[in-house]
Amino acid sequence: MTVGIKLIPTASRCIETTAKREYWKSVDAYLKKGIDDKDLEERIELLRVFLETADFGMLRRQSEEHIVVGKRVAFTLFMRNGEPVYEMTMDQASEK
Repeated sequence: MTVGIKLIPTASRCIETTAKREYWKSVDAYLKKGIDDKDLEERIELLRVFLETADFGMLRRQSEEHIVVGKRVAFTLFMRNGEPVYEMTMDQASEK
């Protein structure tokens, strides 16, 4: 399976915090399962590498300039040729 993880930062939660929360949520789910889960293992590994290698200062600047004007920003993480990569997309935020 190819893991694709969508992370959506907000005005109150930057991309780094969003990634850390998703990492720990995935680790917790893996430990609670009590059995090997290759999909969760891949997810955890992708998030770990992203957290260790991403330039979060740059990612915050890129995303926050759109968030402050009301756009919804999403980062999608995935592996390409064995390397972690991300794509940033944005659209108008939907009202809740």
